[in-house]
Formats: sequence, structure tokens, C-alpha cells
Amino acid sequence: MRLINRIASLCLFPLTSLYLATVAMPAQAAGEQQLLSAINALRAHPGRCDAAPVSALPPLALKAGLAVPPGYGGGLREGLKQAGYQAAAVRAIRLDGPVDAGAAFQMLQASYCAALLDSQYTDIGLSHAGDEWRVLLARPLLDARLGDTRGAAQALLAQVNAARARPRLCGRQRFGAARPLAWSPALGAAALAHSQAMARGDYFSHTDPDGDTPYDRAREAGYRGRQVGENIAAGQGSPSAAMAGWLASPGHCANVMNPLFTQVGAGYKADPNSQNGIYWTMLFGAP
Repeated sequence: MRLINRIASLCLFPLTSLYLATVAMPAQAAGEQQLLSAINALRAHPGRCDAAPVSALPPLALKAGLAVPPGYGGGLREGLKQAGYQAAAVRAIRLDGPVDAGAAFQMLQASYCAALLDSQYTDIGLSHAGDEWRVLLARPLLDARLGDTRGAAQALLAQVNAARARPRLCGRQRFGAARPLAWSPALGAAALAHSQAMARGDYFSHTDPDGDTPYDRAREAGYRGRQVGENIAAGQGSPSAAMAGWLASPGHCANVMNPLFTQVGAGYKADPNSQNGIYWTMLFGAP
């Protein structure tokens, strides 16, 4: 079975340079700080919006890489990527007419309250020139808690075994609880190498450019099991996001729950210059 699923795709825009090294006048910077304070005060007390969440939200972090100059009309995601910010989610808001930060906030609260209170966004960029204001709400591709490859691999091991600990329906196929998988250094090395190769070569496939399959890569890494299965993913910023995507896909889920598999290895590689930004591989084995 061919199990390929990016799970979360990226929208691509025309490649256009984005110049963010603008020098803000003190009054302009003060206006943006005032607007940021008002937005974060709203998130701390969301009852001021009609369709507000029950609980308060953490403040948005101001990021220089999200300060899109007024008048910019290029490709948003690609421009941010060139400026050093790779976004998993982004929302751009343009305001025309507010003469100061107070008026800009009133317009935002009246027309974009739900966006300001969207919990998926963690960062914000602000800029203005005259009465034109730009607000960018974003979440970075990579989770700040992602950690190193070893930590992420151990997190995936814990999560796959937690998933196997209970019965699960994968599409129309029902699986009972399965025994936990043991970590295989050989499968781990093969999985990490494939994630690195996909990131470096900017491709997404179970078959690498040389024609090698998951079984070939496992054998080359020293694994001598009789059966191998592979899940890959691209664009997820954390182990939990990658695992959630696999469990939501019937074919990937079936690999996770397959009782014949007894060993596993996993790894990821991030490369901001690649199309998807980050690549995950999990290899299953039956000795």
C-alpha cells in the first residue's frame, strides 16, 4: 500500500522579495506598541467580543519578520519565508483610514474580533504608514518546544505506543490494542536519513531519487527484519502534529496499529529552504 500523505499542505504564492528592514520613526513605533497592547488586553479579557472564547488567551508575540510594509503586494508566505519566518498559518489584515492606534484598534475589534481571538495564532506583525495599517497574525511552522532529533524521536515512540494501547478504528478497519513497540537503532537511523534526504532534496516520497524503498533503506542501515512499513509526513511542526495526522489517515493508522510490527524508529529534519519546511519518517519492523 502506498502511504503518502503530507497531511497539512502549504499554499504557495509567487516568489517575491519582501524587504522588512524599514526604519520606524519613534511616533510610528509607539503607535504600533499601543496597538499591540490593546490587542493583547483584548485577548486577556475576551468578553469584550461578542463571539468570545470562555477563557483568556496568551498575548501575541511581536515579531519583526512579520512587519509587512504598507503597500506590499507580493506573495505573502514566500515573502515571509525569505524574511526568515516560515508560517504554518497566517492571516493578513489591512486597515485603511485609522488616524492613530486607538482608531485602528476600534476597527479591528469591530470587524476582526474573531481573528484576534483565534487561539491558533501566537505571533503578530504590525506596521503602518499614515492611515494605512497592516496586521499579520501567524503561527510558526516549527513548534518552539520541538527540541532535538533524539527528543522528538522519543516523543514519537511514546505517542505511537500510547496509540497502540487502546482499540482503534482506522478507516473501516478495526484494530484491537497492540503490544508496545521497541525502539530499533537501525530503523531510527534509516528514518532520520530519509527525513534528511527529503529535506535536502526537497521531495516527498517513499521512494528516493535512487529508487530505494523503505525496505532498502532499512537493510542498508543494518535492519534484518522480514517486514518493514513506513509513514512519512511533511509540514507538521511537532511530533504530536505528525502523529495526529497519521492517526487520521486510514493507511498510516493501520501501520501504527499493525500487531505484526514489534519495532520502530523515527526521525525528522527541518529545512527552511525546502517547500514543506519539515519532514517526518517513522519506520516499523517485524523481525
